[in-house]
Amino acid sequence: MAMLSGAKLGRAVLGMTLAAAAFAASVPNAHADDYPSQPIKLIVPFAAGGGNDGIARLLGQVLSDGLKQPVVVENRPGAGGKLGVEQGLKAAPDGYTLTLISNSYSVNPSLYKLPFDPVEDMTPIGMIARAPFFVSVNPSVPVDSLGELVALAKKKPGGLTYASSGTGGISHLAMEAFLKTAGISMVHIPYKGSAPALTDTVSGQVNAMLTTAGSTLPYREDKRLKVLAVTLPQRVSSAPDIPTVREAGVPYDVTVWYGIIAPKGVPPQVQAKLNAAINAAVVTPEMVDRLKATGEEAAPGSPQAFRDQIVKEISLWGDVVRQAGVTVN
Repeated sequence: MAMLSGAKLGRAVLGMTLAAAAFAASVPNAHADDYPSQPIKLIVPFAAGGGNDGIARLLGQVLSDGLKQPVVVENRPGAGGKLGVEQGLKAAPDGYTLTLISNSYSVNPSLYKLPFDPVEDMTPIGMIARAPFFVSVNPSVPVDSLGELVALAKKKPGGLTYASSGTGGISHLAMEAFLKTAGISMVHIPYKGSAPALTDTVSGQVNAMLTTAGSTLPYREDKRLKVLAVTLPQRVSSAPDIPTVREAGVPYDVTVWYGIIAPKGVPPQVQAKLNAAINAAVVTPEMVDRLKATGEEAAPGSPQAFRDQIVKEISLWGDVVRQAGVTVN
C-alpha cells in the first residue's frame, strides 16, 4: 500500500472528518422527517389531580389525535416542580419527552439553586393556555370594590391577612407584587396547597386571596366570596362584570399560564411540528370549551414568543422575590 505524504494524509483525515460530521448531522434530520413515529411522554412536574395535571391530560388527549401517536402523561412531583423539570430536560432531545410548565418555572430560579439553566437548557415549544387571578375577599371584609380594599388596607396597615398556596408559590408572589404596586401591606398566611387556603378564605379565617376562576366563580355565585377584580389587562368573558385591577387605578396585571418545553437541542423540524400541533390542539372546540369551563383560554403562539415570556418573567419574579425578601427552606 502506498504511503500518503503528510499533506495528503492531512487532507484525507479532514475529508473523512467532514464526511462523518455531515452524516451525523443528517441522522437527526432523517429522524425528524418521520416524527413522530412512537409514543410521546409528557412530564407533569406536579402531583395528579391539580391544575397542571388537568391541563396536561386535556392537551394529551387532543394532541394524540393530531400527531397520530399516544401522548402519555407522567406525573413527577417534588420540590416545587424542580424535580420533574430536571428529569424532562435530561431526556434525549428527540421530541419524545416533553415537559409541561407554568409560572413557577420562571419563579424557581430566584428561589432555588437549579441544576440547569431555565433558558439555555431547554427548547421552547409553545404556550397552551392562560388564565387570570381574581382578587377575592371573605364577605365579612367591609369593602365592595378593589379601591375600597386598598383604602382599608392603607387605613389599617398590616390589619388584613391573605392566604396563598405556599411560600414562594405564584399566588404568594403575585399578591406581593400587587401589594407593592398598590402601596399597601397585608399579613401573609401560607398553606400547603390552594385548596386549604381557599377553604379558610371562604370560612373567614383569612381575609383575602388571589383565586383562580374555576374555584372562584361558584363561591361568588352563592355569595361566599366577594370578587373585587381580575388581574388580566382586560375583563374576562366568563365574568364580564368584574373590573380589572387597572380599572381601580393600580397599574398591575398578572397572567397564569401553562406551556410546553423540551430538552435543549431538539431539531428545528421537530420543534416546528410540535408547535403547529399544539397551536391546532388548543383551538379545537373540545379544548376551548373545556378550558373555558375552568376559566382559562387558549394561548397559541410561536416558540420564540414563549421563550420571551419565560425570560421576561424570570426577571419579574426575581425582582419580587428580592424586594419581598422571600425565602424557602
